[in-house]
Amino acid sequence: MANTFDLSGKIALVTGASRGIGQAIAELLAQHGAHVIISSRKAESCQVVVDNIINAGGSAEAMACHIGEMAQIEAIFAQIEAKHGRLDILVNNAATNPHFGSIIDTDVNAFQKTVDVNIRGYFFMSSYGAKLMAKNGGGAIVNVASVNGVIPGLFQGIYSITKAAVMSMTQAFAKECAGMGVRVNALLPGFTDTKFASALVKNEQIVKSVLQHVPMNRIAQPNEMAGAVLYLVSPAASYTTGVCLNVDGGYLLG
Repeated sequence: MANTFDLSGKIALVTGASRGIGQAIAELLAQHGAHVIISSRKAESCQVVVDNIINAGGSAEAMACHIGEMAQIEAIFAQIEAKHGRLDILVNNAATNPHFGSIIDTDVNAFQKTVDVNIRGYFFMSSYGAKLMAKNGGGAIVNVASVNGVIPGLFQGIYSITKAAVMSMTQAFAKECAGMGVRVNALLPGFTDTKFASALVKNEQIVKSVLQHVPMNRIAQPNEMAGAVLYLVSPAASYTTGVCLNVDGGYLLG
């Protein structure tokens, strides 16, 4: 029986992959045979993950890209097409959350930065990615959204709004790209112990408050998000598109 999680021969691009959830996803995809392009704003931090993957017997390379900059989005896809001629998997994981505080105190710079990365960045990464995938018969895109897109996080207003937009974007792309052989799904992580979430994880009062609403009563680790993405990009999910899959310890059960 064929291994439905085999990604051998696949070219995968994972953004925000220098640490946290993105790194865990990249490492798992490599373990299952994909050649993984590790991307984030700084090439040096990407190379550390590349070295880890290669040392573990996998295949990877680093390509820096700030998804808040359109020129850099265009450049990375041009580079991928020139070098590999294809893209099979795209995981949009890079995100930003510069404002932690009252929603009414969000200044225009924090608002714009969050929208530019979390919405515009995901949109055009998906657009360029889907076009390149379609040239070779299709592929799979996974957008990393958040449970905050369903239930807005306290003092995370604009971030939560952008993640709700990512969920809608996922379904819009899924509907229009299915005919091109491109599947588009979203991962909705719950409370996860990452540097990105450090402002929350280090606050005992916030942790205690959040865990009251998590039936599994613990914070997730980044590697616990990776398995869901492996499923969504693999042949095992060949009939799955437009899904927003929450991996949250039961948080959204209410």
